[in-house]
Amino acid sequence: MPKITGLGGVFYVVKDPEATRQWYREKLGIDGEYGPQLNWSEETGDKPYSLISHFSDNEYLNPSEHNFMINLRVDDLDGFVALLKTRDVDVLDQVDEGYGKFAWILDPNGVKIELWEQVEAP
Repeated sequence: MPKITGLGGVFYVVKDPEATRQWYREKLGIDGEYGPQLNWSEETGDKPYSLISHFSDNEYLNPSEHNFMINLRVDDLDGFVALLKTRDVDVLDQVDEGYGKFAWILDPNGVKIELWEQVEAP
């Protein structure tokens, strides 16, 4: 059965995303291609990770009225989306970007949840 496998990341709005990313890099020693990245292991290649990502506005977080979004990793996005629909959860959108599959929902408080299935880079 498709399921959530872990926290993919936390995304939130800040005044200066680059300055915030620099702070994480210089003070905490974490960085990555899309923001501070926490690898789940020391393995090389495509491996699970969690991400902290900063945005300068709410555009990516819409239609949520909150200044943050939670990203959850799933092992089978298509199957999980089908399961959500049987549970009367409104799926806002679903895309396959080649490097990962994504879908978005809102929780009962209007917080946007991004569901992410990591796949190998094309």
